[in-house]
Amino acid sequence: MEATKRMEDSVSGELVSVAHALSLPAESYGNDPDIEMAWAMKAMQHAEVYYKLISSVDPQFLKLTKVDDQIYSEFRERFENLRVDVLDPEELKSESAKEKWRPFCLKFDGIVEDFNYGTLLRLDCSQGYTEENTIFAPRIQFFAIEIARNREGCNKAVYISVQDKEEKGTSDEEESRTQSEEEKGKASREEEK
Repeated sequence: MEATKRMEDSVSGELVSVAHALSLPAESYGNDPDIEMAWAMKAMQHAEVYYKLISSVDPQFLKLTKVDDQIYSEFRERFENLRVDVLDPEELKSESAKEKWRPFCLKFDGIVEDFNYGTLLRLDCSQGYTEENTIFAPRIQFFAIEIARNREGCNKAVYISVQDKEEKGTSDEEESRTQSEEEKGKASREEEK
């Protein structure tokens, strides 16, 4: 009983400590490698889940947030000529681009949870998440671009590619199984002779 009480006090103390740490301004952390690694792992997990999602469900039917329609219309209103299939990092990260993106992003503060949370974004939507094909972006920027990619059919290539591989894998397995059964039948016929 006493051990349980000490453990509860320890866990309670850790939770208070974590809650306090999370309430501090970002500047108080500096470049803590442990915190950076935790954020990077969380961003990678999000990327893996999203890629599996667009690989297994036709992306045109995906709804990423409760306000997809609002995000998409605001995005295309402000960035009507931005190519979303293959992104130019300068259109996202340069100083002039940041000036255009900032008002868009801030518009979703309080509307999209963790709107400015760091997220991985693919540059070329026909490719997966690789070091060369990935940049770090605020979550609302990720949502805007990925919603546009889904609605405009750009992510369909990923879905079709994965479905074709799975279909080919299934037919290859069936062909291999059929060949194996034929070989077994041939071997048993020869044994009978």
